[in-house]
Amino acid sequence: MMRQFVSPYKGYMIGSLVFNLLSALLNVFSFVSIIPMLQMLFGIDKTRYAFMAWDTAGVSMKDIAVNNMYWYTTQLMDQYGAATALLLIGLFLVTTTLLKTGCYFASVGIMVPLRTGIVRDIRMHIYHKIISLPLSFFSDERKGDIIARMSGDVGEIENSITGSLEMLIKNPILLICYFGVLIYTSWQLTLFTIIVLPLMGWAMGRIGRKLKRQSLDAQNKWSETMAQLDETLGGMRIIKAFTAEKKMVKRFDDSTNDFRDASNRVAIRQASAHPVSEFLGTVLIVMVLWYGGTLIFSDHSPIDAPTFIFYMVILYSIIQPLKDFSKASYAIPKGMASIERVNKILNAKNTITEVEHPIHISGLKDRIEFRNVSFSYNGTTQVLRGVDLSVRRGQTIALVGQSGSGKSTLVDLLPRYHDVTGGEILIDGVNVKTLALSDLRQLIGNVNQEAILFNDSFYNNITFGVENATMEQVIEAAKVANAHDFIMESEDGYNTKVGDRGCRLSGGQRQRVSIARAVLKNPDILILDEATSALDTESERLVQEALERLMKTRTTIAIAHRLSTIKNADEICVLYEGRIVERGTHEQLLQLGGYYKRLNDMQQL
Repeated sequence: MMRQFVSPYKGYMIGSLVFNLLSALLNVFSFVSIIPMLQMLFGIDKTRYAFMAWDTAGVSMKDIAVNNMYWYTTQLMDQYGAATALLLIGLFLVTTTLLKTGCYFASVGIMVPLRTGIVRDIRMHIYHKIISLPLSFFSDERKGDIIARMSGDVGEIENSITGSLEMLIKNPILLICYFGVLIYTSWQLTLFTIIVLPLMGWAMGRIGRKLKRQSLDAQNKWSETMAQLDETLGGMRIIKAFTAEKKMVKRFDDSTNDFRDASNRVAIRQASAHPVSEFLGTVLIVMVLWYGGTLIFSDHSPIDAPTFIFYMVILYSIIQPLKDFSKASYAIPKGMASIERVNKILNAKNTITEVEHPIHISGLKDRIEFRNVSFSYNGTTQVLRGVDLSVRRGQTIALVGQSGSGKSTLVDLLPRYHDVTGGEILIDGVNVKTLALSDLRQLIGNVNQEAILFNDSFYNNITFGVENATMEQVIEAAKVANAHDFIMESEDGYNTKVGDRGCRLSGGQRQRVSIARAVLKNPDILILDEATSALDTESERLVQEALERLMKTRTTIAIAHRLSTIKNADEICVLYEGRIVERGTHEQLLQLGGYYKRLNDMQQL
């Protein structure tokens, strides 16, 4: 997964690599140059050096450079004295350190756009994927869990994976440079070091193996906590109505405590990285000191004391990159656990897809046909069985029946929120699966039982999904929906915010705003899903008037529990256990004396 997000930022990684390489070389150079100088300065090296021409035949450039560096040092000491030479050597070290730290800062700074860019791209990919997924995905997932993946898990990826990228770029360069110097200085000591290091790496690996599983458990607990919060905010009215505050508090406290326990296990294991690496680093230094000492004390030592000190300085410089690697070995498994959870969204299969060359459609010219349509959510239980229905342009067809009979499922198949598992749906003789999805859904307007509004102004809610709508068109749509008067009575008119999910409005007002939205869209096909069932009598009258205006020139499929609202429909279809068991006009169905008449009589009572 990470490769596709890192790939656009290769330039930043190359820049970081270059600056890290310069930083490592300057670091080595400062130590390489200063130790011999100090040897001469304090009288350890008594040799007198003469300047050697840079093009001297038979002598390597390295040897020429070392000789001339020693010569420059002796010249400084002869000309300015030991104290001034020491000051100049100090200034030289300050300069090389400034260059080294400048390169290090540049290597870190150039990684900032990479880290923030990767996290932005992941969040955008998740959101784009969420928008494209079919409704069936969200019936299986909890909103709180999805929010947790987009916030907590992506944050963990930023801290763990992208935070480790810098270490993974910098540390190999440092280790290669330092190990090169160590091998050049003393291959015997370096061989001993290489034998000891894998044992320490194995010890670090033993500690970190469980971290990924523990991190995954902690992230799941966090998702559970977020889901509890989402359910609480969505069901606050019911919680207070049933005085269930204590029950919800206990559920949330239990979930939070579980998350805390899981986080403690992860944090304790991760916190052990630094002390363990510190201890193992000290063990390494002591073992090399012991072995180096035995070499120096031997009769034919391959290394002298000053060179051994330089060797130990460089070896100590290796400890920090190794510590960083140990941190990365802990952080990356945590991030990988989060990547697994994010991938559940990114790799989710979208079953609602377009054909390679979709047919474009601009309007409904003749009819909608449901031919022998069957549907199942889980592949076993049939929700719809062999439904045949034809809706001519301009007709109003009503669907009635008990809850669970398949009414809402049937109308959800038309805009392809789900795809039929048997039969086909045609618009003007063309299977909806072959149509461009955007064209198909542009034909259809929805007014649902629950009016879904966004926390925005009246104007933006009404124009939602409609480009370049003028204020005059919005006002006209609001008037058709009987919404203009109460909108103008609000504090800022059409610029007034409606609150979260329209919480500042009554049910009837929310429904009329959603009708205004449908009016402005001006769809050829209108789907009304129990649009008045949750309203009081006065609101229902106003909404029904608005709906009748909206339905006049459109092809309408209406789901209704209140039979009084669909008496004038051209045809009423009665669904029972996924089948159409009766159809006809209101009067025809009453004369049949069947299921519809029983529903009507019950509502009359």
